[in-house]
Amino acid sequence: MRSIVSRSEIDDRTTRARIRDAAIATFAEQGVARTTARKVAAAAGVSAGLVIHHFGSMDGLRAACDEHIAAVIRHQKEEAMTAGPTFDVLAALREGDTGPMAAYLARILVDDSPAVGKLVDDLIADAEGYLRQGVEAGMLKPTEDPQGRAAVLAIWSLGALVLHRHLDRILGIDLADPNAGSDPAIGAYIGPAYEILGEGIFTEAFTQQLRDAFPPATDAGATTP
Repeated sequence: MRSIVSRSEIDDRTTRARIRDAAIATFAEQGVARTTARKVAAAAGVSAGLVIHHFGSMDGLRAACDEHIAAVIRHQKEEAMTAGPTFDVLAALREGDTGPMAAYLARILVDDSPAVGKLVDDLIADAEGYLRQGVEAGMLKPTEDPQGRAAVLAIWSLGALVLHRHLDRILGIDLADPNAGSDPAIGAYIGPAYEILGEGIFTEAFTQQLRDAFPPATDAGATTP
């Protein structure tokens, strides 16, 4: 595996950040079970002891990776939403540089653990926040169930990452590839996705039927955590 930090290059990031980024790349390539402090250390060009010194344990390292990725996603989405209807989707895809973060999510989301549960909860909570910004900016329609909408959209997006190999096989675009955003084939995924999100697939009459049959959770007496 190629280290994401070349020892021969000048790198002005902190040691902690270099280790975290190396861990994201290693988890993405090796998976959770096969990633060790030694492998992360080799990728970052430091000692295994230094990995534990900065993060306490591999669980602590994973938590730091999760927090960093959630923060990056939140920042990118907030920028998109505050731009409003003039947001340039293609430019954002071309210029976005998330490295192996998508591949990291594709790997770890299948791990049924409290750590992954917390990450998903955090991503949904963040989604509720930036979707609200999108409504305020005139990009999105308002909803009676902001938490439900955020949860469904986040799970759909994360599920697409988990099934990225099937998307690649069927549509020819690998969402876990760091260069997916600049690949012309991304249109094969983005086009249908935005058609569904922007125009919908149900007729107005059937949509009203669904609304009557399944009112928002808040109307049905559910409580919001």
